[in-house]
Amino acid sequence: MSTVTVELELPEDWQALQLPEALHERLQDLLDRQDEQGSLSSQERREAEALVQLVDMLALMRLRAEAVQKRSA
Repeated sequence: MSTVTVELELPEDWQALQLPEALHERLQDLLDRQDEQGSLSSQERREAEALVQLVDMLALMRLRAEAVQKRSA
């Protein structure tokens, strides 16, 4: 695995790095549909997977921002 360092300016409220409400609602709808129907169409599955990847990336960014803030304090 290779490593890439990216320098970002974080917003003052870095905890606000989260999925926008409309995308959160869409992901929840897809997950609920999967629970109810047992599966999603291939397009819906790709959409859900992409949203989950975005959630994971934002969570990682929040955790790293928190770690940097703690080291700076």
